[in-house]
Amino acid sequence: MALDTAMVNDLESYWLPFTANRAFKAAPKMFVSADGMYYRTPEGRAVLDAVSGLWCSNAGHNNPRIVAAIQKQAATLDYAPQFQLAHPAAFELSNRLIDLAPKGFSHVFYCNSGSEADDSALKIALAYHRARGEGTRTRLIGRERGYHGVGFGGISVGGMVNNRKSFGMLIPGVDHIRHTHDLARQQWSRGMPEEGAEFADDLERLVALHDASTIACVMVEPVPGSTGVLPPPKGYLQRLRQICDKHGILLIFDEVITGFGRLGSNFAAQHFGVTPDIITIAKGMTNACVPMGGVIAREGIFDAIAGAAAPGGIELFHGYTYSGHPLACAAALATLDVYKDEGLFARCAEMAPYFEDRLHSLRGTPHVEDIRNIGLMGARQLTPRADAPGARAMEVFHRCFDKGVLVRVTGDTVAMSPPFIVERGQIDQLVETLREVIGGVS
Repeated sequence: MALDTAMVNDLESYWLPFTANRAFKAAPKMFVSADGMYYRTPEGRAVLDAVSGLWCSNAGHNNPRIVAAIQKQAATLDYAPQFQLAHPAAFELSNRLIDLAPKGFSHVFYCNSGSEADDSALKIALAYHRARGEGTRTRLIGRERGYHGVGFGGISVGGMVNNRKSFGMLIPGVDHIRHTHDLARQQWSRGMPEEGAEFADDLERLVALHDASTIACVMVEPVPGSTGVLPPPKGYLQRLRQICDKHGILLIFDEVITGFGRLGSNFAAQHFGVTPDIITIAKGMTNACVPMGGVIAREGIFDAIAGAAAPGGIELFHGYTYSGHPLACAAALATLDVYKDEGLFARCAEMAPYFEDRLHSLRGTPHVEDIRNIGLMGARQLTPRADAPGARAMEVFHRCFDKGVLVRVTGDTVAMSPPFIVERGQIDQLVETLREVIGGVS
């Protein structure tokens, strides 16, 4: 199927997200179908999906069981309101998610995306402290280089400069601990860096500055993905948990990327052996087939908020028209079945060492100044051009696409996160394409 040139007249009205719109519309890249590990362009060319869409199609594309579940649900119950009403699949999914979560979690709140999940988690943290009589705990703590979606709460707590600079003061009462990346000490690390656990102590600095009685929560990604795949230093998350416990601060893990098997376990919390108070989820939750997000809260959080409400009254004045959408629940339940029945989390763990070895074979390639990996997440950090930061990596993105491989670019980092169904030969294709392309750019 060739791209109809008449479509060019129709491109103008769509404002693409996180895209150089004028450049895209001058030379559009489009997909018209997907199956398994591959997208297909209008010209019929196959493109290897090395990033699971956007870190989200963990089981690959067009899985027949997920497709059938969505079709069946659409023909049975297409929509049901969730304000004072419900439908059975939302409860079934909640129970399944609690079974996957670390021990001690009890309730699930639904929304439509990772951005909404992160904003919902921040509101739940504030409501929890207020319900317990600690209403002074209103300060939100994030981390430099963090990405927590694009709601005002998420970009306020997030620490990616370009996501923040155009939108004014954002939410007041927010502060940030430093990020964990230290190229001088962590360069070429395989998995978790040996150095850097002490970066967690930066939270003590903010406690001393603001006083713990004003701090509601700390939100971090166990492994930051959108900023360039930064595995946490050994001991860092454990130390962060200890400091939060010491000062009565809720710890929120943004597992929108790392949840549902990306590190080979249900959640990164289990992989690292650190249990937060709240986990946010989305992306792989439905294999990205229907938008859905959620917040999983540990025991005691719902009870505290509910206990402060009047009998018969609404406990939390928060929610969405599409919370617990029937099609999303059907997609999520089918996705969880696929993950379990096909052993995809274990397969991710099994493929991770080969993925690591092949990624690090690119050490010594021109312009590559670092390689990072954990689970089926990987990144190659390129030396930026002196006059054009980000331009070299973007050229790599375009050249890889032309050679039939889809990668992800953030700044001068090229990121990869293939679906769990990836084969060794496809990892080889990805790595050798990158070797050729990176070696060929100026």
